[in-house]
Parts: sequence; C-alpha cells; structure tokens
Amino acid sequence: MTTSISEIRKDFPLLMSNDVIYLDTAATSQKPSCVLEAERTFYEKYNANPLRGLYELGEAATEKYEEARETVREFLNAREAAEIVFVRNATEGLNLVAYSFGSLVLKPGDEILVSIMEHHSNLLPWQQAAARTGAVVKYLECTEDGKYTEEAFKEALSERTKIVAMTQVSNVLGCKNDIKRFAQLAHEAGAYFVADGAQSVPHMAVDVQDLDVDFLAFSGHKMYAPMGIGALYAKRELLEQMPPFLCGGEMIDSVSRTGAVWAEVPHKFEAGTVNGAGAYALAEAIRYVQKIGFDFIEEREAKLTAMLMDGMKEIPAVHILGSQKAEDHHDIVTFKLDGVHPHDVASILDADHIAVRAGHHCAQPLLQHLKVLSTTRVSLGVYNTEEEIQAFLESLAKIRRQMGYGE
Repeated sequence: MTTSISEIRKDFPLLMSNDVIYLDTAATSQKPSCVLEAERTFYEKYNANPLRGLYELGEAATEKYEEARETVREFLNAREAAEIVFVRNATEGLNLVAYSFGSLVLKPGDEILVSIMEHHSNLLPWQQAAARTGAVVKYLECTEDGKYTEEAFKEALSERTKIVAMTQVSNVLGCKNDIKRFAQLAHEAGAYFVADGAQSVPHMAVDVQDLDVDFLAFSGHKMYAPMGIGALYAKRELLEQMPPFLCGGEMIDSVSRTGAVWAEVPHKFEAGTVNGAGAYALAEAIRYVQKIGFDFIEEREAKLTAMLMDGMKEIPAVHILGSQKAEDHHDIVTFKLDGVHPHDVASILDADHIAVRAGHHCAQPLLQHLKVLSTTRVSLGVYNTEEEIQAFLESLAKIRRQMGYGE
C-alpha cells in the first residue's frame, strides 16, 4: 500500500467531500472506504444472526464474526481468540471488568489504585465497584508534565491493593505510560492490572503478552472502524472465573427453571445479538492500519505533533498542558489560551472549518489536579497534513490577535 498522504486521504470519503480540517481523532476517527464497504458487505452477503442459525447463511455469519475475533487476537498478540471479547467500546469493556471481575476479587478494605489521568470510563466503574464491595479507590497523582515514577507507584501500592487501573496513553496530555513496568510492579504486589488502550491501540503496536496486562480494552471507532464495536482482551484464566456481565440469549449453554450453565468464554460475555457487521468492519480497519504500518503511522504523527507544538509555542498566551516536549505527546496536544474560554476557541476555529475538542475531555479529576477547568484539545490521525497544521496555527494566532494581544 502506498504511504503517500495524498493517496491515504483519498481513502476517506468525508475528507474528500467536506472542507473540514479534522483535528479530533481522539474523540473518533474518520472511516476509510474499505471499512464502510466492509460493513455494507456483511449486510449484503452474510446478514444472519451470528452464533445462532444452523443454516448456511447463519453459519457464514458466524464464520465471519469469529474470523474477526481471530484478526483482533493476532493484532493484539493475545494467546488465543477466546481471550478477545467483543464489546460496544472501551467503556463497555472496562465496565465489564469492574463489575464482573471487581465483584469477584474485591472485599471491604481492599484498595483500587487508579491513575489520576484516567478517562471517566476507567474511573467511574471503579468508584461503583468500590461502592458495591466496600473497597476504597486511591489515586496515583502525576507530575505537572504527566509523569509517573516507579518510586511513586511503589509507594502507592500496599498489601491491600487488588486492582490497578491505568491508561496507556492519556486522552488529555498525550503522554504514554510505561504500563509494562507498572503491570510488573502491580503483579509483584499481588494486584491485577487493567489497561485502557483506547488512545494507544490506534496509533502504536500493542502486544498484550509482552505488556503482561491482565485486561486491556479499546474502541474500534477511534481506529478507523465503525462506532459500536470494540474489544476487551482478558487473560483466559481470569475470564473463566468471572461471572457474566449481562445475561440473555446466546451466552448460555443451558437454562432451567432454577438456573443456567454459562457458555464457554468468550461467548459468556456476549449476550444478545452481536454486532456482526461491526466486528467484520473492525477486522477490515485492522487490516487497513496494518497495510499502512505502525512504523509509518508513528513517524508521520510524531512529525505533525512536533510541528504543531513548535508553532503553538510561538504564539503568545498559548499554554500547552503537560510536557513541553513534543515526543511526550502521542498525537494529542491540549492547551489553554489566555482570556478566551476553550468553548469559544473551538467555536471560532469551527468558523474556519477546523474541528477540535473543547471541555474537560471526560477527565475532570486530572484537570482538577492540574488546576484548570476546561481546555482545548487537538488530536491527530494518519490522514492529517502539514497544511492542516499550518492552517490551525494561523487561525489560533488570529484568535490571539483578535483578543487584543497584538503582534
């Protein structure tokens, strides 16, 4: 596959038919034609209820669904396909772990160590798990530039720590946490490690066996797949022990008037009609990313991030959150502009057809820790160009001048 940016952009119909400069990929990515066509193909060629019909079309739907699971397994380097549970998104996957696994292992007085930079999806489920079980949530606070040291992590662990929850890449600061090392330390302390891969899996190679995390969830829609499909990786021995998160059709082996025997993993956690078309299209999105290659993606996005940060530092009154080094920001740069509310920044940029995110980014405890209420976020995808970064910088400089900061 060509790695020409002009050719890559042609793969994305919305970018070809809309003059938007899309800088909000951390919220959701645009979708390439091959993914859109894959979802349509499933409904045109294989549309039956996976895992149910014993007729030819039903078996074809099941085959494509399970092939997609194997594609995800290979992509994450899980040991076996049974360790991949299809979910709607990372949020559902993390809730599944907090509810099912949390209820299994937590008891009164136990501690759940949550990094302060977590998206609410990897924080609220643990607050609820603590409320149900009598456990306590503790927070691991980062430095102003978004760093966690081994010493601080070890100090936060105790003999009561049962679960550690941490994102691999912050959706606000863009920093990458060394979850491999932190998972090792958690295991040495007798705790389990739950990783949020929503912002890492689309942008870098993630090997769950190498990381040795116990759980990792990601959303398809952030990596060029449709909305409504994602995956949870979990070690099989843990899935085997966990009770179902949802109950209903197809997650059972047998049912009587007084109880049920659950299906084998991973189907025990996939109640009801599954998103067969979404899984099929997610597999196509994975193949699309693999054709481009993470070496190219990381190099390309790092170059754009450096260009973005260098330009922002030249604009007075702009303050970048977190590290001031571009290499510490993986495709995400969040900032404040003196005298202008982030919502106004986003609205003014929108008038120039530039789409960015403004608000608390579903990470309010982090912003409180950093003593800010709201920010503006720029996030990149493989389809962004130097011209788009330059246009954003020019618009941001224009806002600053309009606010009376002069040249």
